[in-house]
Amino acid sequence: MRVTCTFQAVRPHTLGLIGLGAIGGSIARQVKQPGSGEGIVVVGWSPEPAERALAAQQGALDDAPARATDVARVADLLILAAPPAANIAQLETIVPHLKPDAVVTDVGSVKRSIVARAEKIGLHERFAGSHPLAGTHRHGFEASRPDLFRGAVVYVTPCRDGEQAVREVVDFWQTVLEAEPVVLDADQHDAQLAVTSHLPQIVASVLGDFLAQHAPPGASIGPGAADTTRLAASEPGLWTEILLMNRDEILPALRGLEESLGTVERALEVGDAAALTAWLTRAAKWRRRIGGS
Repeated sequence: MRVTCTFQAVRPHTLGLIGLGAIGGSIARQVKQPGSGEGIVVVGWSPEPAERALAAQQGALDDAPARATDVARVADLLILAAPPAANIAQLETIVPHLKPDAVVTDVGSVKRSIVARAEKIGLHERFAGSHPLAGTHRHGFEASRPDLFRGAVVYVTPCRDGEQAVREVVDFWQTVLEAEPVVLDADQHDAQLAVTSHLPQIVASVLGDFLAQHAPPGASIGPGAADTTRLAASEPGLWTEILLMNRDEILPALRGLEESLGTVERALEVGDAAALTAWLTRAAKWRRRIGGS
């Protein structure tokens, strides 16, 4: 469900970011752009002192304290922008340090685990997960951009009894970062993303691994292989976490992919042009329908 805010939300006076990589850094950069987050103080932390210093030097942060808990103490809206497992760990660590009315979200691509943890530790009324469908295979603050979220779909996943948190998180993405928030149940989110995001990552990496082992030495890699393996350059540690965290949804999707590959294999084995053309036509129609380059 796409959401347009019709209530008068209170903008956070202080935005806290734990994690200053491509996503966290882009949030900070965009908030500090003229016309975006006037009046919002941005405080951020990274485990890398050099990354904190760079973000502050480039004007993305107003303050870069040495401890994540120092960010949690001052934030009206706190965004956990580390890898998924680290976000869950941080969630428990920061709870004692939060302001009484602070709202918390995260930006991970698997939602059930962190939503369940927020409910378990009693943060359900003040937490709503986020997942912006925007990013890059590059990582670190240097990969961040001040326009990454403009027009991007952002899934917002509620906790039970977390309507106020959802409203505030939706409002922030929509009015400050100019994104398009969509409220989605965490279970539905993870099932959907297994097919539309996590499986494509696996396919790109499978092809990349195959080419790494079997492409003839010195062979030129054309645009087809380069385009289809773009995601294979993504950060392996991050994707290991994501794939394991959502494996119960990914495994059925993989088995469905095996059926599709079997269709091609059988058509080639017997020279069945009609079956091969039908398979290619379905894929071509789908790709043309979604558009883009």
